[in-house]
Amino acid sequence: MSSFKTLDDLGDIAGKVALVRVDLNLPMKDGSASDVTRVEAAKPTILELAEKGAKVLLLAHFGRPGGQRSSVLSTSMVVGDVEGVLGKELMFIPEVAGPVVAQSIGILRNGDIGLLDNVRFWPGEEANDAEFAKAIAENGDFYVNDAFSAAHRAHATTEGLAHHLPAYAGRAMGAELKALDAALGTPEQPVAAVVGGAKVSTKLAVLENLVGRVQHLIIGGGMANTFLAARGVDVGKSLCEHDLTDTANRIMDEADHAGCTVHLPYDVVVSKEFAANPASLRTCNVHEVAEDEMILDVGPSAVEALGDVLKTCKTLVWNGPMGAFETEPFDAATVALAKTAAALTQEGSLTSVAGGGDTVAALAHAGVKDDFTFVSTAGGAFLEWMEGRELPGVAALSA
Repeated sequence: MSSFKTLDDLGDIAGKVALVRVDLNLPMKDGSASDVTRVEAAKPTILELAEKGAKVLLLAHFGRPGGQRSSVLSTSMVVGDVEGVLGKELMFIPEVAGPVVAQSIGILRNGDIGLLDNVRFWPGEEANDAEFAKAIAENGDFYVNDAFSAAHRAHATTEGLAHHLPAYAGRAMGAELKALDAALGTPEQPVAAVVGGAKVSTKLAVLENLVGRVQHLIIGGGMANTFLAARGVDVGKSLCEHDLTDTANRIMDEADHAGCTVHLPYDVVVSKEFAANPASLRTCNVHEVAEDEMILDVGPSAVEALGDVLKTCKTLVWNGPMGAFETEPFDAATVALAKTAAALTQEGSLTSVAGGGDTVAALAHAGVKDDFTFVSTAGGAFLEWMEGRELPGVAALSA
């Protein structure tokens, strides 16, 4: 793992201006945020810099204004939510560069926090324009990136600024990178990966990267149906990408050559209709799925066997649910396997790292979100990391 500087490498920063990239792209309902997890993630970094006497300027995007100013997409919309989490007042600054920002810095006292407007109001942000990054950098003394969720984008405030100012990883970013390194960078073996979700097509690059890096690949969700179909199983009217059976077979061949065992369900939960607790619900062997039935979850025998696999592993990476977990009882496999992984983590035998929107929701539903070693709230960045791609925002921090 490439080395990067953290807040521990900062000297005396009293009176210095910290430009801090955070993720404040919060889901809104009736004018306020319905979830402030992202602010809570950045809170330790922001307060630590403020307590050390820096003038902290927060950089963030909000929605997709496409390089145009929009009153409803101004970061001023989230000022109250951010103040509520930080327990401190913010100064809202309606620019990101230039004299207005310079004047505001003059008004801020040491330890005060300012929030700049939506960086995506300027086309230079998404274009990663060097002049735009330089203009922002002119008002700062150093740059801190604490937004892993935006690290897969090479934008001016996620990547460009690191070329103009001394650059550091914030506390949340540092914790994320450490966890990810423990999961796939230099993991303790054997390593298992759980990959679920609806479609193989969205996770192809993930699967292709993982077969060469893990010893056990556990495939669930609608994706498993495509792999079962590739193995000649009739999956009835299940969600299945029949045009990808050749791809599925190729991935299984690559896994064979790499010494990676692919685990597919051998018993499944099926129903004639997709509804909560349907009358046609039954559990059967994968070879007994009727033409008018669909596979909606992994069966209990397979889940028990998968739990036994996890007991032999030291590291687990998890992305995606095992079944249609939003609808009971098709959450059973996801909940059972998540609880097993959480118990193994808590007893110290397993390092477990999970990420992606559906995954976070599924682990929360199972009541074990806090029992994994690390749960990443980053969606796209987590997936690209699982694909083995270099993330521009991370690479720019490397010393």
